[in-house]
Amino acid sequence: MRIIDILIVGGGAAGMLAAVAARDRARKLRIPDKDFSIVILERNRLPGEKIRISGGGRCNVTHAAEPDELLAKGFLRKGEQRFLRHALHAFGSDDLLAMLERQGVRCEARPDGKVFPVAGLSASDVVRAFERILEECSVRLEYGCMVSSVERTENAFAVRTDDRTFRASVLILATGGVSYPSTGSRGDGLFFARRLGHSVVRASPALAPVLTMDTPPSELAGVSLRSAAFIASSGGKQTSRRGDVLFTHRGLSGPAVLSLSREVAELFGTQGNCLLFADLFADLDQDALQETLLAETRRSGAKMVRKFLQHCPDGPPAALIPFIMRHAGIPADVQLSGLERGKRISLLQTLKRFPLGSVKSVPLEKGEVSAGGVSLGEVNPKTMQSLIVPGLFFAGELLDYAGEIGGFNLQAAFSTGWLAGREASGEGGDRRRESGDRRNEF
Repeated sequence: MRIIDILIVGGGAAGMLAAVAARDRARKLRIPDKDFSIVILERNRLPGEKIRISGGGRCNVTHAAEPDELLAKGFLRKGEQRFLRHALHAFGSDDLLAMLERQGVRCEARPDGKVFPVAGLSASDVVRAFERILEECSVRLEYGCMVSSVERTENAFAVRTDDRTFRASVLILATGGVSYPSTGSRGDGLFFARRLGHSVVRASPALAPVLTMDTPPSELAGVSLRSAAFIASSGGKQTSRRGDVLFTHRGLSGPAVLSLSREVAELFGTQGNCLLFADLFADLDQDALQETLLAETRRSGAKMVRKFLQHCPDGPPAALIPFIMRHAGIPADVQLSGLERGKRISLLQTLKRFPLGSVKSVPLEKGEVSAGGVSLGEVNPKTMQSLIVPGLFFAGELLDYAGEIGGFNLQAAFSTGWLAGREASGEGGDRRRESGDRRNEF
């Protein structure tokens, strides 16, 4: 049996781009396709399952920005920024969009920078484009391959499935994290990495909804707080994120909640409790908000407080106003002119720190991505190669990083996959030349 030159475990965004980059590099090295084998092992019946369901089938493929801006906006932890810098410069959002457009999948950026396929195209079109590219690159895909073990032998990796063993000179693990296990991301790659000697940071939720101890009132389910500041507080520590907050039947979701969920899970895990709040007027501090309230009182003192809130620009949704009034201790029929100082202060405090409840859980399996994974300190950021096991590369979500909502995580998967594949191809070519391996086709 011939040793496979590059074997990739995982056919998602990172694994597919790793295969494409590996072939691109091999061709630049003038290695004929027939003499350089690239194989993807995918546990599902089709590649890119997580891409297919992303964005409700619309697929936020990337974020429109230069690499340094992508890092600054999408990865807020400095260590993760440093680690991903080489990958995002090696293969950025422009490279990805050009690759898709060559396959007839045109994408466009929204005002907020999120990039989606144009109207009439979907996530499935994105995956089909990559399938065509893989075919053009003479990449062999093995579907329904449930890898049970990975071992490093003297001169190769032995990757076992239920009924076969694959031997490879170079191995790329791109199995994803542990979010959305129905798509095949079940943490297998983390187990394999640990068995090969790597440290693995415990997986935790990211871009996940937050469930609260007391579920929101039924009349608030489906109501959104627009451009609020979502605040999490515990043990004297506080963190926040700006964006929309959505009330659900079980807790909270929406862009701001998903974005902050990683920090919420960490606070809840370390402190044992975590209180949640919303700043309903995030563009105004309390003094400025008070001046707005007093100015309106001077103009229209007979106006009901609830009517003032209802018609206030960028104010809270109408469905929330009765709850605001109740929490502030203000009767529904109070006029602005009748709002005594103590009640005014109570209202202002409520608007700037409206209580959303306490955390019950941040479900790992509901996250769009997971944090945690293979320790970044054990992977060369310039190549994605293991610093512990020669010939072993990593790509995608099984690495210990997690980005913001908005296409950043998919781009990081594409970028780390591309870098890993490119560098792995050079490694595989070197090993082939050293060994003079020209055994029969597998």
